[in-house]
Amino acid sequence: MKHENANRVFLLNKDGKPLMPCRPRKARLLLKSGKAFVVKKYPFTIQLKYGSYGYKQKVSLGVDTGQRHIGFAVVSQDKVLHQSEVELRQDMHTNLYTRKIYRRGRRNRKTRYRQAHFLNRVHGKRDGLWLPPSVKGKVSHNIAWIKRYLAVLPNPDLHIEVGKFDMAKMVNPDISGKKYQEGSLKDWKNYEYYVLARDEYTCQLCHKHGEGVKLVVHHIVYRSQGGTDRVDNLITLCTNCHTTKNHQPGGKLYKWMKAKKKVTKQLKGATFMNILRKRIVTTFPEASFQYGSQTYVDRKNLRLPKGHFMDAIAISGIKLVGQMPETVTMISQFRKKKRSLHEATARKGRKQPNTSSKRNEKNTKYARGLWLNDYVRVIGNNAKGYVKGFKSNGYYIYLTDGLGNYVVSNGRNYINLKQCQLITHNSNWQKAEQKLSLYEFK
Repeated sequence: MKHENANRVFLLNKDGKPLMPCRPRKARLLLKSGKAFVVKKYPFTIQLKYGSYGYKQKVSLGVDTGQRHIGFAVVSQDKVLHQSEVELRQDMHTNLYTRKIYRRGRRNRKTRYRQAHFLNRVHGKRDGLWLPPSVKGKVSHNIAWIKRYLAVLPNPDLHIEVGKFDMAKMVNPDISGKKYQEGSLKDWKNYEYYVLARDEYTCQLCHKHGEGVKLVVHHIVYRSQGGTDRVDNLITLCTNCHTTKNHQPGGKLYKWMKAKKKVTKQLKGATFMNILRKRIVTTFPEASFQYGSQTYVDRKNLRLPKGHFMDAIAISGIKLVGQMPETVTMISQFRKKKRSLHEATARKGRKQPNTSSKRNEKNTKYARGLWLNDYVRVIGNNAKGYVKGFKSNGYYIYLTDGLGNYVVSNGRNYINLKQCQLITHNSNWQKAEQKLSLYEFK
């Protein structure tokens, strides 16, 4: 297998119509001579200033969809022209939960009355299209990134891997027929009665039972950590075992629950893939779809290691990989704005009323000519990276080496503002070219 140095650059003609991707060297020469200009950074695309209707080969786009990572591969004949991996944010549920706690605490304080909004999620519910924000964001990004690649490729064949899971059978392999409609709580008042009866009214930690023993139903994976109210995520404990002391690291309950979490199945991933499959099939009816079992066989036949963009290569329908880049484009989502309207700890001793008091500054998005996530060059050591944070006299610069390192200057992990030179202003995405030798294959 032959290797190229880097991924191909996407190319548009003067009218904005896609041409075959070109090599990075050719793109640099076109930009330097003023014959082209940059139109997109993600994926990197340039447009010619003169007319060109070059020869177009058959191009295929393979997509490995997912809730954490999305793999992309652009192939033509036996060559892989471009390979990339998009990493999505996973902190949306935590941020929404934190915001809810802040709001609840604020309403419970002795401040101005704030009316609770319980039934304000009307849009989309009537037609059955409403999704929770954490799920909707990931679904939207999967669809949006596929459209981004389709917009810069000349009439490609689209191949997408989707997932289809029978979650009831994942919980109970013997389920069939009418049992699908009954569920695990059939003939039970609620899940607490079911769990207590299932555990025979016995504490599962100390095994106490009988009169005088107070029992509670406890979550194995906590709700704040993404756990659900499914009965296999609930356990019976006595009030003595279910104490704050035992919850802390080193406590008896903490150690027992830590081991228990490893065997507790979470079906959120399967639920998300079922939702994503319906939206993807509706949005791209012309695409060719396949499941993970077929991708596994295709990847083994191509003798490729396990990776999201490697799966995308196998999904694309290529029969032989004769040439591929030595690097992979890693694109990660960056949380640029912190929209926290409330404080965790109330300020005390204010002299002005709450309605007119000035809020404390939550985070800094701009300082001394640079914004968060701007792509910059460090003068002196020839390093490039992204602005990750600010200090009173400098910046934290996140390197693009894919290893999660910061630029170090004079033994400090931040640099002086005079050492920083802006290359380009960025949105909420970070891009880095990573060598395949440094990529952690699964």
